[in-house]
Amino acid sequence: MGYLVEPSGRLNLSESDDVAAVAAVKAAWTVRDGWFHPDVSPSSNTLADIAWAAAASVTRDGDWIEFDHDDEGDPKWSDQATAFYVAIAPFVRSGVVQIEGEDGARWFYTYADGQITQQGGNGWDGSIEPFGEPVGLPPLDHP
Repeated sequence: MGYLVEPSGRLNLSESDDVAAVAAVKAAWTVRDGWFHPDVSPSSNTLADIAWAAAASVTRDGDWIEFDHDDEGDPKWSDQATAFYVAIAPFVRSGVVQIEGEDGARWFYTYADGQITQQGGNGWDGSIEPFGEPVGLPPLDHP
């Protein structure tokens, strides 16, 4: 059960900000439902360690983090996934992450100077902005 996703993209987030970004994500997760539980979750000291709970796999390349789908886990969306992308925003200089849902829905998080903007409708909750109200989206145009 759940909504499967495949994220991809690349963000400029300084390696020196990784610890602060993780702390911001964990703080945001305390008030959101999802898969991460600090008392039972594995190592969680870097963004790469906790990305699985945001339905992603993260690889660091210097001051860049690269997103891919999580082959090892169960990459399902949750409020904690949304919170992850919102909480890292103040630490991101630039970049884009695309999320593709199991039904073909696609939305993007674009980052610039510590801000996040969503393009497209989140296929999981129907919102057009992070934690926004659901909207009636037109049906997907599948060939």
